[in-house]
Amino acid sequence: MATEIASPHDIFPHIRIVMGMVIGLGVARLLSGVARIVQHPGQYRLYPVHLAWVASVLLMLVHFWWWEFGLYAIETWTFGKYLFIIFYAITLFLLCALLFPDSMLDYTSYEDFFYSRRAWFFGLLAATYLLDVIDTLLKGPEHFARFGNEYLFRTPVFVALCIAAIVVRDRRFHIAFVTAALIYQISFILRLFDTIV
Repeated sequence: MATEIASPHDIFPHIRIVMGMVIGLGVARLLSGVARIVQHPGQYRLYPVHLAWVASVLLMLVHFWWWEFGLYAIETWTFGKYLFIIFYAITLFLLCALLFPDSMLDYTSYEDFFYSRRAWFFGLLAATYLLDVIDTLLKGPEHFARFGNEYLFRTPVFVALCIAAIVVRDRRFHIAFVTAALIYQISFILRLFDTIV
């Protein structure tokens, strides 16, 4: 005779703890990288595009933690759903690791490092946009419909831009991409995620 040991609302905080640990590691990685720049400003030449992506990914991590409260509405948790959420968080952590390596000895500057690892970085960034679609569907059709046609347009556009960023090394493209991404990211958060619903 099966007995229910916990309600869905009891399970979510349990899952959120593991998710929070992984996201916390990503935030720590970014903040440690920025602290290293402050501590040793002349060690490696800085690159504004790299720093802008650091800001964007940090905002993404903070936003991820905020919007994942929507998982509270899930009535039935399976190991597959749990595994997906942890995988999504790990993907975000890996983005952080690709912005600040353990060692810069093989590189002359952050620009050199960024472009040498851009295929990995933008490949993972494209994956996060696709994972976000699955994450949004997990929260139910009403949650998905809340974003309207903008969401259906945004995802393929950002995935295409990430693919272009893997191939293109032109600095103007990368400046335009990270600028547009940051502006859109801030706009998206303020318009659709200002309060937890």
